[in-house]
Parts: sequence; structure tokens; C-alpha cells
Amino acid sequence: MTVQSGRRERKKAATRQKIADTALRLFLERGYDAVGIRDVAAEADVAVTTLFSHFASKEALVFEQDEDFEQRLTRAVTDRAPHEPLIPALRREILALVRHCTADGAAPIWRMIDTSPALRKYDDSMRLRHADALATAIAADPHLALSATAGRTIARFVIDAYSLAREAPDPEAAVDEVFPMIEAAWEIASPTRST
Repeated sequence: MTVQSGRRERKKAATRQKIADTALRLFLERGYDAVGIRDVAAEADVAVTTLFSHFASKEALVFEQDEDFEQRLTRAVTDRAPHEPLIPALRREILALVRHCTADGAAPIWRMIDTSPALRKYDDSMRLRHADALATAIAADPHLALSATAGRTIARFVIDAYSLAREAPDPEAAVDEVFPMIEAAWEIASPTRST
């Protein structure tokens, strides 16, 4: 049974990736607004219902790694070593995400996002969801002992650091510039100042 379910999960993941890759190719070739869901489904050789079983919306096709990014951010909190400070763990993850999103080939995708009101709106809502998930992970950590407001503030700062760095001419320098400010906010917010 495990082999069967493992094969099924791999097939689902491959179908999802094929749909996402097809959508991105079409969006970049023809323009985001010129491509419909039916176009993507036809080109990927899947039914529209199959497409929607993997992606909730047309915008989600562009941000297909949304859930993975959110999980990576929350795992930076939950999976860090017992005495590892929070802010360096978050900085490391944000730097990895920024490197991923500014790698070769990413610029045309971000230009497409920046010129589409629907994609910008989705990106904004996605960042708020990521900040909420990160704030929840921070609040759940019994060693951090922050107020809910302080945890949400730190989470928003971290998510904004990602956005600012991604848009900066030198993304890594931007991370280096922003995180000492987040560290200072953490020092003010954290009652223990040790984690």
C-alpha cells in the first residue's frame, strides 16, 4: 500500500509541476492577461477540474511555491536548535528565499507580477498570510514568551525584509541592512532577550 500511495503522490506532484511550468511559460510568452485557465489546461493536457484540484486560482499558478515558502518560514521557528536564537534562524531562511527569488531567470517573472494588478494583489495577500503563519509559529514557541502584538510585528518585519531585499539592487546587502533593525526590535520586544 505504501508503494502505491508513494507512486500516487509522485504522480500528483509531477502533474502539479507540469501545470505550473506550462502556465508560467504561457504567461511569459503571451502575457498574463492574454492566457486563460482553459489555455493552460489544454497546453498541459489536463482537465480544467484537474488544474483547479492543484491550484485555487489563476494567480496561484504564478506563485506555485507559496505553500513551500510559508512552511520554510514556519520551520525556521519550529525546527531550529533548542538554544538557537530566533532572529538569526529567520535571517538565514529569508536570505535563502531571497536568493531563490532573485536567481537567474526570475527577473521576467517579477516584471510580469509587477505589471499585473491581479498578481500584485495576490502577492500582497500572500505576504499577509505568510506573516500570519510566521506569527502563529512564534506565538506557539513557549521559549519566546512574546505578546501577540510583538510576535505579529516581528513576523511582519521579517516578511517585509524579504520583499525589500527581493526588490533591492543588491538583495543580500539589503538583508544585511534590514536584519540588524529586526534584531533591535526583537531586543525591545523580547522579555528574556536570550532566545
